[in-house]
Amino acid sequence: MSTQKVRWGIIGCANIAIQSVIPGIQQSQTGEVVAVASRGLDKAKDTAEKCGIPKAYGSYEELLADSDIDAVYIPLPNHMHLEWTSRAAEAGKHVLCEKPLALTAREAEQMVEACEKAGVLLAEAFMYRHHPRYDRIKQVIQSGEIGEIRGIRGAFTFSNETDYQNIRYRAEWGGGGIYDVGCYPINAARYLLGQEPEAVTAHAFFSPEHDHVDMMASGLLEFPGGVALTFDCGMWAYPRNTLEIVGTKGRIEVPNAFVQTPGKDGFNIVVGEEVRYESMGWLDHYTLQVDDFAKSIRGQQPLRFAPSDAIQNMRVLEACLRSAKERKRVTIE
Repeated sequence: MSTQKVRWGIIGCANIAIQSVIPGIQQSQTGEVVAVASRGLDKAKDTAEKCGIPKAYGSYEELLADSDIDAVYIPLPNHMHLEWTSRAAEAGKHVLCEKPLALTAREAEQMVEACEKAGVLLAEAFMYRHHPRYDRIKQVIQSGEIGEIRGIRGAFTFSNETDYQNIRYRAEWGGGGIYDVGCYPINAARYLLGQEPEAVTAHAFFSPEHDHVDMMASGLLEFPGGVALTFDCGMWAYPRNTLEIVGTKGRIEVPNAFVQTPGKDGFNIVVGEEVRYESMGWLDHYTLQVDDFAKSIRGQQPLRFAPSDAIQNMRVLEACLRSAKERKRVTIE
């Protein structure tokens, strides 16, 4: 069992890599960033200098050929996840890939198969669920303190509609609000309930100004036992980032559910007239995510979330988008 630091390569210079994941790795006890690659050497060099990364490559292929790299992080546009995860696996690199894992569940299956064949690990970068507050929330639910769960309500919206060149506004690239932010409350509901939804009904605003991607969507996911997730998500709405779990005796409010704010990283448990606030203090969920992945690479623990979870999440996202486009209820296999 190795305790050596995991040597990371970053495939792409997306903002989330520069602002969140690279700092998360650099602050961790388990990893170090040794290289970054872009499709142009100048951009890679600029990112390397800005982030204090030793090596810069002008192509993704060059980074994958570097024997000093153990694992790669892929923050590329959604339509590129399948190709570069597969190529990274062939190069013997473990892969942490941004969410959503792929464009379709079938693509996600191919990515999982490629990594299994190569004997490397694959994880989907839902950083929020590595924070211990979600384990604690699940513990409160299972304790029965708020009674039987009757429903979950989630919202994740932001406003970025004037950035017309944004990759989120390219339909063929897997753009749109459901894939970009709707995936969070959907993933959280599946995790907290420990069940899979049976059907979905979604309604969306597809904007002609933004390549007809869904700029705002609302949905209802039907879980077994009459429990439902109601959610809304979008990229042209006032910013919100919340989750509420409603039970027969009380409820749990998570005001900053998916994007953390220092000092506001806890949650409220409401039972009757009593409100109890719980917090684990400030913990960077990006660092927690890479530490968990590193422990799995070292053989110290299994993956916190199996790749099969990402496949199922893609089935639900696909069903949501289909429901919104076809204006009908869609059953999920």
